[in-house]
Amino acid sequence: YVNTQNIREHGQIISLLLKEFEETSSDWLFEVDADGRLARVSERFASMLGQRAEALEGQPFETVLLSVADEATMRRGSPLVRLRRAARRRAAFRDVVVSVTIGGEQRWWSLTGKPVFGSNGQFAGYRGVGSDVTEAKRSEAVIERMATYDSLTGLPNRNLFHLRLSEAMRRQRADKSGFAVLSLDLDRFKSVNDTLGHAIGDALLVEAAARIRGELGANDIVARFGGDEFVILQDNIADVSAPRELAERLVKAIGEPYSIEDQRLLIGASIGIAPAFEDAIDPDDLLRNSDLALYRAKADGKGRYSFYAAEMDARMQARRLLEVDLRDAIVRGALEVYFQPVVDISSGTIRGCEALARWRHPTRGFIPPAEFIPLAEETGLVVALGAFVLRAACREAVRWPREQTVAINLSVVQFRSGDLVDLVGSTLRETGLSPDRLELEITESVLIEDRETVLAALTELRSLGIRISLDDFGTGYSSLSYISSFPFDKIKIDRSFVRNVANRPDSAAVISAITRLAATLGMCTTAEGVESAAELDWLRQQGCREVQGFLFSSAVTAEEVRMLLGSPNRTGAAPAPAERAA
Repeated sequence: YVNTQNIREHGQIISLLLKEFEETSSDWLFEVDADGRLARVSERFASMLGQRAEALEGQPFETVLLSVADEATMRRGSPLVRLRRAARRRAAFRDVVVSVTIGGEQRWWSLTGKPVFGSNGQFAGYRGVGSDVTEAKRSEAVIERMATYDSLTGLPNRNLFHLRLSEAMRRQRADKSGFAVLSLDLDRFKSVNDTLGHAIGDALLVEAAARIRGELGANDIVARFGGDEFVILQDNIADVSAPRELAERLVKAIGEPYSIEDQRLLIGASIGIAPAFEDAIDPDDLLRNSDLALYRAKADGKGRYSFYAAEMDARMQARRLLEVDLRDAIVRGALEVYFQPVVDISSGTIRGCEALARWRHPTRGFIPPAEFIPLAEETGLVVALGAFVLRAACREAVRWPREQTVAINLSVVQFRSGDLVDLVGSTLRETGLSPDRLELEITESVLIEDRETVLAALTELRSLGIRISLDDFGTGYSSLSYISSFPFDKIKIDRSFVRNVANRPDSAAVISAITRLAATLGMCTTAEGVESAAELDWLRQQGCREVQGFLFSSAVTAEEVRMLLGSPNRTGAAPAPAERAA
């Protein structure tokens, strides 16, 4: 009697402890007999299932789970399979997470169980504890998404793209299926972001991402690698026609106008394509190849696409070496500044000179400006290069006769640096050059890239007494709007219009219109690239006021230009010797 009484009291104590546990914890208890049926069902467990505890007792535990489990819980290798295996081995299981749907809401339970054996060692079932880990799983999903998806566009990020690319490469080895990687950059995005603000820039990125996604196939993915850089994996393709057609669609779709916060925006896309039809190389090498192709597309004029070719590697290596040499030359001050005279067309006297950077490479000789200037702009070296030219040109101009001016070209990258106005002001103070003898030239492309920033800086520079010129006029897209937005002192007519003007009615009409417009607005006109007396005579008749070109002189050294400025110049003289740098 005493033993029975003690056992009964012991059981009551355990029941009270278990009840207290459930009341003070978010977990719940379960007990399964040797046949896998629920032996004792806690009120919390029954409540979570939306049933009464009495109705659940005696039901197979697996059947109860299946009634609420989703498909993932029942797949091969799923949590349910793990529970079955543990039951067959009479083994304990721990933190088996099952996905269930309760009241139309997906939730997750974590189950831990321990086998129970009788005094004779016979298996008696399981006792265990269940926990609702829904909030933890949701937090985990948020963290995982943050690690694999871009928060702004919702696209996969670099990490997830690498996983998908590795999977595509494994499939290719197995079934020889082809795929392609396309690197895509948005043209002119930075100028929108800088001038209109990050809010509009972000909205533009979201819209561009949606357009990219809309052109992809069901098996393709696009990831945002950062900024305006996107990378596409086009899977299961038969030949290069598929990525070519996709690139054409993307260029067209992204080039369509955008309307964001009452702003009409125009950007473009440049795309590099790296196809893979045989055993693909390392994923990083494949991405590098698409980047090389993208660089070629940008170099060809943007708004287009290019396929990777093996010779791009050699070209890129040469470019990197040239970049290293250029950086070293700028640091050492090893570049030179040449000067090309600008001549008054009526008197034949030199009005001033345009300063031009020249690079005499120690082993390659003179490097053409058309080769190293774009490289300097792409790498940001043009800021240091521009500062060098500005200082050298101003120091030299101080030695010229007082009426002579010096003109210096500016890049949009120099405006973005933010300290251009301070640099010009300090250079004038250091060299002692009067501001009215300095002329700064910008091209229409500078205004296209970053109009608001450029115009603000030009206004400050103009207030110092510096002259501002619009170079290569007529080669851009909105020339008239530019000269109406800022009071330029001079318009320089591009050499492409001057060449053989006597035999080209279209160019003649453009030059005639420009000179009349400039006269009306009180602006001076300078024609570039004058090489013949016939061109000079025609320009004189049209009212052009200044000219420069090989008819008078090529770009010459500082010492040579001093000689030219010290002696009278005869308009129509024979051309100077061929220019030392292309």
